[in-house]
Amino acid sequence: MLWGQLALVDAALFAGAALYINVAEQPARLQLAPHPMLSHWKPAYRRGLVMQAGLAVLGFVLGAIAFGATGRWYFLSGAVLLLANVPFTLVGIMPTNRRLMAMPDGQAGAESAHLIAIWGQLHMVRTGLGLLATLVFLWGSLG
Repeated sequence: MLWGQLALVDAALFAGAALYINVAEQPARLQLAPHPMLSHWKPAYRRGLVMQAGLAVLGFVLGAIAFGATGRWYFLSGAVLLLANVPFTLVGIMPTNRRLMAMPDGQAGAESAHLIAIWGQLHMVRTGLGLLATLVFLWGSLG
């Protein structure tokens, strides 16, 4: 059961970080002018990528171990939900990320502001997957 509880903690950390981005960081960023908005988004994205990708993969591993130890499908489901962030990011968000990262800060304008707004909408999917994984791991830990 320890593995399931560790998976739960990991998923909660992932979900909390993702939710913070959507309810605090992104709305604050969208109030900036395009140049500072892009200048802020780039390093925040780099740091968030490392943290959230690591949490998604670790949560998957912990959930898979918990499933192997208990046979409870909740843990496998939570693990898959958390790992689903990786392909979603690669397919759904990465094209926007690449366009923003390639854009020089000095060329920030309406296009970069629009892309950052889209990025925030896409990031909500990651938040949703993290919250669902947390609930599923919690359900599995209680049973």
